[in-house]
Amino acid sequence: MHYLFEPLSVPSISVRETDARFPVRRIWCVGRNYGEHTREMGGDPAHDLPIFFAKPSDAVTMEEVLPYPLHTENLHHEIELAVAIGQQGVNIPVQTALDHVFGYALALDMTRRDLQAVAKKSGQPWDLSKGFDQSCPISGIVPVSQSGHLVKGRISLAVNGTVRQQGDISDLIWPIPEIISILSSFVELRPGDLVLTGTPSGVGPVKVGDRLEGECEGVGKLHVRYTER
Repeated sequence: MHYLFEPLSVPSISVRETDARFPVRRIWCVGRNYGEHTREMGGDPAHDLPIFFAKPSDAVTMEEVLPYPLHTENLHHEIELAVAIGQQGVNIPVQTALDHVFGYALALDMTRRDLQAVAKKSGQPWDLSKGFDQSCPISGIVPVSQSGHLVKGRISLAVNGTVRQQGDISDLIWPIPEIISILSSFVELRPGDLVLTGTPSGVGPVKVGDRLEGECEGVGKLHVRYTER
């Protein structure tokens, strides 16, 4: 096959205690999956189905020093548990959903909140507020063989040493098996897919020079610092 130009390399994530890399296919995100965060964003936790949106695969980055994104003066942090899919499936039953999980990581769903607010107000898509370059900083993946399946555990984010977000995985409105099952009824999940499971309350602004430290029991830590563009 002849390409017009050299294809870009596949985005990938390191896997703990191995030289192997997890190639990223798609990134699916769940919005408003913690009750307090749903309320702080003006929503009702009792919604019928999870809210899904996507980021491009090359939004992932394992760099710890990042430039402040373009076209925003109100960048927000959202710390999340990421589920790495390792087995194909469609219409996956809740009872077997965890069989499709390869492992877990800690991710940030960085959001250009000012762009999102404008898009929401005008009823337009808000892809550019979520799917921009390096909008998904992520830690290495911990395989299920090491972590077991995560049904509880503290997840938190500190900015410049001050804790802003904290919650527990057990607080998810839609637990991981249900997220996988419902998402797989809309799209076929394949190895390489990532599913970000939602963020606790306390989301807020990030400024140039800020140091972000995320932590999740059973997964580890994530460090990011933002510099001038």
